[in-house]
Amino acid sequence: MAKRPIIASYYFPNWHCDPRIEALHGKGWTEWEVVKHATPRFPGHRQPRVPLWGYRDESRPEVMMQKIAAAKRHGVDAFIFDWYCFNDGPYRQRCLDEGFLKAPNCQDIQFAMMWCNHNPIYVHPGSYWKPAEINWIGDDVTPETFRRETALYIEKYFCQPNYLRVDGGLYFSIYQPQVMVTNLGGEDVARELIAEFRANVRKAGLGELNLGARCDEYEMAPGKLEAYEAWMRRIGFDSVCSYSWLRDPGVFPTQDYADWMQKGLAEMQDKCRRFQLPYSPACPVGWDVSPRTVQSDMFEKLGFPFDAVVVNDCPDFFEMALAKLKEMYDNGICKSEMLQIPCWNEWTEGAYLEPDTYYGYGYLEAIRNVFGLAK
Repeated sequence: MAKRPIIASYYFPNWHCDPRIEALHGKGWTEWEVVKHATPRFPGHRQPRVPLWGYRDESRPEVMMQKIAAAKRHGVDAFIFDWYCFNDGPYRQRCLDEGFLKAPNCQDIQFAMMWCNHNPIYVHPGSYWKPAEINWIGDDVTPETFRRETALYIEKYFCQPNYLRVDGGLYFSIYQPQVMVTNLGGEDVARELIAEFRANVRKAGLGELNLGARCDEYEMAPGKLEAYEAWMRRIGFDSVCSYSWLRDPGVFPTQDYADWMQKGLAEMQDKCRRFQLPYSPACPVGWDVSPRTVQSDMFEKLGFPFDAVVVNDCPDFFEMALAKLKEMYDNGICKSEMLQIPCWNEWTEGAYLEPDTYYGYGYLEAIRNVFGLAK
């Protein structure tokens, strides 16, 4: 029997107060306000989604303690925290620093980080005339910022005993690798900076780095994936991952989960076969970004966040998808040690493992049913 993969779930840290976001929406604002005010956008639309645990502050250790215990109890081995940082420093980091790392049971689960170097506007409801807020921070990263942040990772996070190691190295990924390389000044500069990062990890006595690159936006056209992998190798990436499944851009307002699953699993299998670098497939819970639209605007096809909603998503279908991916691991098609699940708590994208008042712990139980618990 094949080795059980590491089950890692992305963690979206926008459920606590952050001064920069409060400046946009008012004192005490978190993205829970978007969840609370979501409405059905078409007949049968399941909104709002209501968290079984309530609208809790993730920067509190006792709140993260509950999450860690539930994850561990249901077979989730690690959280991959979305890390937001630009040239003026990180934000949304209180969840990790004050909540997770100070939770009494922190050591019960592993964690890693993904540098989310994308424009952070999308959590703020978009309208017809302005589909998203202006980019008030910027998504550029300079070489100085890269050095400063990677030094922080080594000093503060990589040294933690429960930091996640995958395929022999400390796992750290970049959400938009091509944007990062461009902003750093091109391939030559990025390659030197990554080599320096890797050397600093070794110098700190922490062993090897496993630097991952997300690849969701790359189509399966002949040669395109292979060209992207060659580019990744030139830059110095060690592995590849997906954040979700590709969605049909021609479908609106809904796409059935069963159809999305069928196409998504074929996509995952194709990438597993064609990538030579270790590739971690994804098994998303769902997709519904309609809460991130101004609820009084008409719901029409305008592009994100006026996006098609995946419907008929349920724990049974999710469990079927997990079982199919387990077969790919058992058959040796999936060669990475890790399976990624988006997400633990992306409530405003309809992608969350956390229990709600509709399905309870159903999605978490699906993971345990298929993969059991890590030994």
